[in-house]
Amino acid sequence: MNTTLNATTEQLHLGAMGKKFTGVGVTLAVIGVGGTLALASSAGAETFWRAYLFAVSAAFAICLGGLFFTILQHIVRAGWSVTVRRTAEGLAANLKWMWILLVPMIVLVWGGNGHLLYEWADTDLVAHDYLLQKKAAYLNPTFWCIRMIAYGAIWAVLAKFFVGHSIAQDADGNVSRSSAMQMLAPIGIVLYALTQTFAAIDWIMSLQPTWFSTMFGVYYFAVSCTGCFATMIILLAVLKNGGKLGNAVNTEHFHDLGKMLFAFGVVFWAYIGFSQYMLIWYANIPVETGWFFPRQMGEYFYVSWILIIGHFMLPFVVLVSRWPKRFPGVIAAIATWMVLMFLVDVYWLVMPVVPTDALINSETNDALVAAVEAGEVSIGWNPHLIQLTAIAGVLGLVLAGWAFALRRCSLVPVRDPRLPEALAFENL
Repeated sequence: MNTTLNATTEQLHLGAMGKKFTGVGVTLAVIGVGGTLALASSAGAETFWRAYLFAVSAAFAICLGGLFFTILQHIVRAGWSVTVRRTAEGLAANLKWMWILLVPMIVLVWGGNGHLLYEWADTDLVAHDYLLQKKAAYLNPTFWCIRMIAYGAIWAVLAKFFVGHSIAQDADGNVSRSSAMQMLAPIGIVLYALTQTFAAIDWIMSLQPTWFSTMFGVYYFAVSCTGCFATMIILLAVLKNGGKLGNAVNTEHFHDLGKMLFAFGVVFWAYIGFSQYMLIWYANIPVETGWFFPRQMGEYFYVSWILIIGHFMLPFVVLVSRWPKRFPGVIAAIATWMVLMFLVDVYWLVMPVVPTDALINSETNDALVAAVEAGEVSIGWNPHLIQLTAIAGVLGLVLAGWAFALRRCSLVPVRDPRLPEALAFENL
């Protein structure tokens, strides 16, 4: 087996290709952000903030997935992934600046306008709802903003440490850097798990504050893995097609990334989604079933089926076989489809809602359904161009940030002590 890196300096650096990535990212960001601001007044405040939350939740999911992948490789001391790890590190590196995206939401909530997005920030509603009063110690503007600051700071520190040490090792070859990352990885993964779980609760689950699920944080984790692994496959396929990476990334690496996409993004995602739904459906407790009501009514009913078929059934049939994962073009096409399903999934999480007062005032489930069908109660179905511009703008920033983070470093950790293992890696 060849354990020698066979690649030129040009193949191991983005070079002119980095300018193309940056150009595409900046163009998307400018068009997306500009379009979002232009459409804000016509869309209305609530539609604007929902679109913004949708975009931010998707962008953070991808980059947090990159952080998870990076830390995980150090915990298990993986060798096969060394040559693809830098791509994940580039995504994770965005977390060093992405706290900026949280600032508008913090200003909104801290400034007393949080009710435009979150019902728990509506003081009049809280005053008349016993459950919201009991949750007020956690769901209140001050504590919510403090948690946002903490999440952003912790993610930035973790990204700076793991990505910074990995890139620095390219220059000095200091093996102690690998030892330091391995030693602190268990602490890092615990911080990651806690912060991502509570961020999912604070950003998305609290949109319907009387609802709760102990599995929601894990579901968002599965969503994050889907977005990250699919994005990694696409980026690596583009790099290989552009003549980059040499023998550092080959069929075996695409095969393993395909297995991770299949395991986390298809099977694990479906398992968590079904488990959450089944337990709530079986218990049939009104305070729990209310979250699924809008997702089973009206147009969202069809969105739910799109996820069942497009996010699980079709990818499962395609990826369960060994061979589709071994062709970069094929697995990249599948990954592109999974990115689309990932965005539909985040949209499905953020957009549907049944107002708390409607849940309280409806004597039976049938009465609530009748009110929705009669147009008396809105379930949040409001497709708008601003949702497309918002996601385009934020994902453009992520792409540009990824290219910027890798502009001066190698695309492969060239002096990682486990590099020979990655070069010799072969699936059995």
